[in-house]
Amino acid sequence: MRKSLIGMLLLLVGIQAFAEKTERLPYGDFEQWAVRYIKESSIVGGKTVTLYAVAPTDTIRENKPFLYGQHGNIWSLSNAYAKVMGVEKCSGTVYPEYRDTEHGYCCRMDSKLETVRALGMFDIRILVAGTLFTGRTIEPIRTQKDPYQNIDFGVAFSKHPSTLMLDYKARVSDEQTILHAKGFSKPKTIAGHDEAQIYIILQRRWEDAEGNIFAERVATGYERIVKDQPQWVNDHHVPLHYGNITRTSLYQRYPAELALSDMRRAMNSKGQIVPIQEKGWAAPDTTPTHLLINIASGYYEAFVGKDGNTLWVDNIRLVYE
Repeated sequence: MRKSLIGMLLLLVGIQAFAEKTERLPYGDFEQWAVRYIKESSIVGGKTVTLYAVAPTDTIRENKPFLYGQHGNIWSLSNAYAKVMGVEKCSGTVYPEYRDTEHGYCCRMDSKLETVRALGMFDIRILVAGTLFTGRTIEPIRTQKDPYQNIDFGVAFSKHPSTLMLDYKARVSDEQTILHAKGFSKPKTIAGHDEAQIYIILQRRWEDAEGNIFAERVATGYERIVKDQPQWVNDHHVPLHYGNITRTSLYQRYPAELALSDMRRAMNSKGQIVPIQEKGWAAPDTTPTHLLINIASGYYEAFVGKDGNTLWVDNIRLVYE
């Protein structure tokens, strides 16, 4: 009887292992980082700032754009090198952080108020949420007015995963106020509660003769982390929902975040960054062309959020059934 029970348990484990396949995304264990040392212009202090990129291990001691998307890397982040009106400045909100001896390093994302001052010229204060996403940032940044004009969002992809899986922990303020800090005007404290977010989108894209990029939404996954999670949650699942999700409870809860949109940008075949115009919900069996993952310490629009919120993630994987 005991042997029969053990055999049945082993069979069930074997069936589960056969039914579910896990694929770690490139550099998704965060054990490799490129370190960049950039000297800011003397007019804004002249400090040498350290920026990080999720990429093959490297050290760069030069004020030059980082070329994302090389060596099979799929990740970019909210760290950026800017050169506006000849003034060189950096913003850094994403870092490697040592987790423990078993897991090595993880990715830390902070929401913080970035300040750039030059006496008699400008006083810029912006709220930046630490963000990790699939795609490329095209450096240098030339203006803070449109944060998406330098983003080539998404990477080529043609599979049908069932779930995004990762490890995470979070620091989320319970205060019901956020900062509205968009540049030259004085930051304002307004009502709101900022929360970390994780989303994954599969799209089928195409481009017309004029270089416009269109897309259908193949699948969507979304989650908010609404309160402190001081201990690591391992193997956390964010399920993907295929096809039209407008009648699901997930969509009813987050309609603005999950609705079809043309806010995201991508580079077309002419080398131009243009809006990705989502035109509809694809059939569930449609083969996607692009994978979009966005993980951030805040969920509000650019330059709005809670200073001090932090999200840590590690071991980003896709699950297939």
